[in-house]
Amino acid sequence: MAAVRRVVSIDIFRGLNVLLMVFVNDLSDVQGLPWWTHHMPGDANGMTYVDMVFPGFLFLMGMSIPLSLEARMARGQRKAEIWMYVIVRSASLLVLGLFIANAPHVNARYTHLSQTWWTDLGFLGIALAWVRFPGVERRKALHRTMRYAGLVLIAVLFLVFRRVTPEGALAGLDFSYVEILGLLGWAYLLVSGIYLLFGNRFEIMAAAFAAMVALNAFSTLGWLSWMRTWPWYYTPFEAGLSSLTMAGVLASYVIVGDTLARSFEQKARWIVVAAAMVLATGFALRPLGISKDRDTPTWCMYCTGANLLIALALYWIADVKGWKAWAKFAKPAGENPLLAYFLPFIPFLLPPLYLLTTIGTSGSWGVLKSALLTGLVLVVTTVLVRRGVRLRV
Repeated sequence: MAAVRRVVSIDIFRGLNVLLMVFVNDLSDVQGLPWWTHHMPGDANGMTYVDMVFPGFLFLMGMSIPLSLEARMARGQRKAEIWMYVIVRSASLLVLGLFIANAPHVNARYTHLSQTWWTDLGFLGIALAWVRFPGVERRKALHRTMRYAGLVLIAVLFLVFRRVTPEGALAGLDFSYVEILGLLGWAYLLVSGIYLLFGNRFEIMAAAFAAMVALNAFSTLGWLSWMRTWPWYYTPFEAGLSSLTMAGVLASYVIVGDTLARSFEQKARWIVVAAAMVLATGFALRPLGISKDRDTPTWCMYCTGANLLIALALYWIADVKGWKAWAKFAKPAGENPLLAYFLPFIPFLLPPLYLLTTIGTSGSWGVLKSALLTGLVLVVTTVLVRRGVRLRV
């Protein structure tokens, strides 16, 4: 990669993606809407625009990986320090994902805490551990104390957590689903690790992308079914998600860097050709199905092709032409995506705030409530960001 710099179009793309993710996630509880407003069922063969939102987040995370890690290298950080940063960040995303996934299943009788109290204390632990307040980072001792206190609180909550399984058995945390944030953590760990090892070799990164696509196809065919007995059967073994992230890294080489292409015309040729290739690959792999729930390679390739073209278009609009005022509203969500993503879960996890959710709604009223919640998330995120409050892992 060439010089590290802020790319406006990535923030815009990320902000729009996060806001759309908030909207469609909330819309999923609304009844009586057309089929294309929801995820395609797992046994169906096809995809809607909703199925393309999460891949966009993975792709954008991939585009940011070279910028983030190169910036750390430019500041003189050692490789060991950067490896530790990557591992800690991945583990933090897994913890956040486990919290969100398990909070609705707290059994008050065996946990000795109500769901509301367990969740409230969890939010407190998250705030102490990962929310950055103005001025706190200048007070290193206070910062460390808050962080360690938050981590200890979350660890205690995880230890006392109890749920009752569908079979009626008593159990602790459910690790079978780590939610979107946990999946992001796995993909981030794998792709960042490969970048740290071979980041200056575009051809090796491209080969890793091809290997991930192949592994995804093999998994879809059932050739890797023996891995399903592993306790953490997620990315990188469901390699489709990692391929989406790696595609973002490769796009960053072309769009942001100057090694492969210097002028916009050269960058556009690279991206258009790459998009055509991955779309053709997805078309050829259609016999394996088209499904987000089954993580099929065609779904991954179609989303990758679309993301490449969207990233190129936004780069031309915002970074080449300088037309960025139109997207100013999305900037806070783009610069602080975890905060914007996390806020909508609060009404769902805290019963007193259920009225803000779309549970039990239908039709246009449900759509309006989803739009209002998305707007509320944007307003709260904007206010918090302007006051220097951020959620960083």
